Amino acid sequence: MSVSQHDWSLHRKGQIDQERHKEKIREAIKKNLQEIVSEESIILSDGKKTVRVPIRSLEEYRFRYDPGRQTHAGQGDGKSRVGDVIAQEPRAGRGKKGEAGKDPGYDYYEAEISMEELSELIFEDLELPNLEQKRQQELQTDAVRFTDIRKHGPLTNLDKKRTILENMKRNATKGEPRFKDIKNEDLRFKVWEPTIRYESNAVVIAMMDVSGSMGEFEKYIARSFYFWMVRFLRTKYNNVHIVFISHHTEAKEVTEEEFFHKGESGGTQVSSAYELALQIIKERFNPHDWNIYPFHFSDGDNLPWDNDRCVQLVQQLIELCNIFGYGEIREGHYRSPSTLMSAYSRITDKKFVAVTISDKKEVYPALRKFFARRGDAVPAGR
Repeated sequence: MSVSQHDWSLHRKGQIDQERHKEKIREAIKKNLQEIVSEESIILSDGKKTVRVPIRSLEEYRFRYDPGRQTHAGQGDGKSRVGDVIAQEPRAGRGKKGEAGKDPGYDYYEAEISMEELSELIFEDLELPNLEQKRQQELQTDAVRFTDIRKHGPLTNLDKKRTILENMKRNATKGEPRFKDIKNEDLRFKVWEPTIRYESNAVVIAMMDVSGSMGEFEKYIARSFYFWMVRFLRTKYNNVHIVFISHHTEAKEVTEEEFFHKGESGGTQVSSAYELALQIIKERFNPHDWNIYPFHFSDGDNLPWDNDRCVQLVQQLIELCNIFGYGEIREGHYRSPSTLMSAYSRITDKKFVAVTISDKKEVYPALRKFFARRGDAVPAGR
């Protein structure tokens, strides 16, 4: 009779490689979120397409014959200190302009990711800020509740603390009460199930300047931000209310379709949007029952005599709302702040949050500044 011992880790090699592959994709996407979020093909899509992301190819560890062209060792002279570089691996070659490169480069391929997976990465640490307890609770949010501990389950649900305790208990029965030699019988897994948590009602009022001074770049940036904001709200929260307001010299409530696709022209009177927002709040959203979040995007080119009126209306909205978000879009970094933004500099209330966007890459930081958990908030704009 022959007895053999199998290395069962080899049977999991495919799964391990797959997990590494997925993690590599996640890392590449997270590094490129600023470019991906502002990608025009995504903003103009129906929200159901997949996204292609360039990722460096994965190579498994292997022995490779070195014909002597490269030296993979370094040697000090006895005077080296900690941190000194004594040798470096050769880097991938770059061809000079007008010449063909001789050194090998890196292989890249395009990975596809669904909009649902991309949204999960973008929204994983975002939330409605300053959400307060109100008299009525109708807003549903998805939550996860751990209900049991079992001996079998996926590694993603491994309960490390309980696993360590089980290992120490098993070793203690052998007279060695310490953590070592972990076995399958030590593993403990959490069992979870999705639940619905009810929170206080919330309404988001999206206001956008559609006057003649808003060029193609300004309108694209505003719609890009609101595209992801709406998707975030509907991904994270059930039954959240969104009110859409477009304005030039006059403001009107519009449908979501009109908000994202209908163009306007004319002059700019920002106060008209704020007055309509206050009217809608008074008629439909009692602050005692609702968490209220107004957001406004504009290029800041407002009638000069209207700026002081805007400051007064913003202060009135702040008294009723959880936060007030203002985004000013200025193409290029050479333009100075608008007279409207200068007027808003007098507002000192912490519930007033302002960002300036002058490049497509700044849409994602703006989204995070408005919606990141207050402990994780990051600066955006200037």
